[in-house]
Amino acid sequence: MKILVTYNLPRAPFEPVPEGWEFTFPTGEEMEREEILRLLPEYDVLLTIFHSHAPVDREMIDAGKRLRLISNYGVGYNNIDTEYARTKGVAVTNTPRSVNNPTAELAMALMLGAARRVAECNLRLRTEREKMWGTMKNLGFSLEGKTLGIVGMGAIGKNVAGKAEAFGMKVIYHNRRTEVPGYQRTDLDTLLRESDFVSLHTPLTAETRHLIGARELGLMKPTAILVNTARGAVIDEVALADALVHHRIAGAALDVFEDEPHITETLYGLEHVVLTPHIGTGTIDTRIAMAQEALDNIRHFFEGNPTNVVN
Repeated sequence: MKILVTYNLPRAPFEPVPEGWEFTFPTGEEMEREEILRLLPEYDVLLTIFHSHAPVDREMIDAGKRLRLISNYGVGYNNIDTEYARTKGVAVTNTPRSVNNPTAELAMALMLGAARRVAECNLRLRTEREKMWGTMKNLGFSLEGKTLGIVGMGAIGKNVAGKAEAFGMKVIYHNRRTEVPGYQRTDLDTLLRESDFVSLHTPLTAETRHLIGARELGLMKPTAILVNTARGAVIDEVALADALVHHRIAGAALDVFEDEPHITETLYGLEHVVLTPHIGTGTIDTRIAMAQEALDNIRHFFEGNPTNVVN
């Protein structure tokens, strides 16, 4: 079985190579699209990455004459035309288990960072020094006693809910379909009106693109903070920038952006915005675990017991 790996992933999970398996890795950080298209006809499996600059579209799927499986390294798979892959008899898998806790950890870190103005104070202290000190300066918000609204109460959302409860927060949530015992479910408008913090954990679909736009931001409290570790395009980034400039909400903490790696220019200049470069799963432990889960998906598929199939 020949497996084409398009990104330079941690090698520990790939060693020793299982008998009968053959891997091809990129010589640099990532394979160029032209190289993938040239090599793919000879491979059974494509192991690609969620933020690849070479999306797995119809042309690429058609190039995989022997292709049976696309094993995606990441929980998000909007880089792959999953429906077209299905029509061609190609399964697509993702890695949801290994990304659950680290993404929830970062959501809480962003929430705390924005609420307690950590990034802002760190940056200003280096330039203003003694001028920064004072009992009534640099005041932020406590998490204890506040309401956290979670949009998308899947595995990561539930993980965040548990961590938020440990901080003494009240948790409400919005799901379109699934009921989650133990938490209050609301419609989206009610959640936005009542929440002090809103944390997004929904996948990017046609339904959720720009789920949070100017109207929705207008429903939020002027003291509320918006956190996004899901997908950038769930928020209308231009509308968010406008709401922040005019202080319609108190702040935002963003790990993902609508047109990564480009970020709406206005956001760079706002002190009440925390920005991180899509590091939700950015720990070495997680990167290794994701590679192992992607490999397990391959093994299970060819053993006839598929796991994490999304199409």
